[in-house]
Amino acid sequence: MNIENVKIDTAEIQLDQFLKWAGILPSCGETKILIEERRIRRNGEVESARRRKLHDGDIIEIEGLGAWKVVHEEG
Repeated sequence: MNIENVKIDTAEIQLDQFLKWAGILPSCGETKILIEERRIRRNGEVESARRRKLHDGDIIEIEGLGAWKVVHEEG
C-alpha cells in the first residue's frame, strides 16, 4: 500500500478537516458518509468519529481511495 504524507502545521487536526485540507474529500460532510459505511480506518482500526483528533504519525486509510499519513511540521 502506498501511503502519501500530508503535512500539517498544527499539533492536531480533526479527521474531517484533515480530509478536506488534503484535498481527499470535497467537503467535511463526505466524511460522515464514509464513516457510516465503515470505509475509514485510523491506524488500522475502523473510525467512528468524524471529529476525531489526528496527530503526527496517524495513518488514515479510505477503502477504495488510498492512505495518508499525518506529518506535523512547525510553520
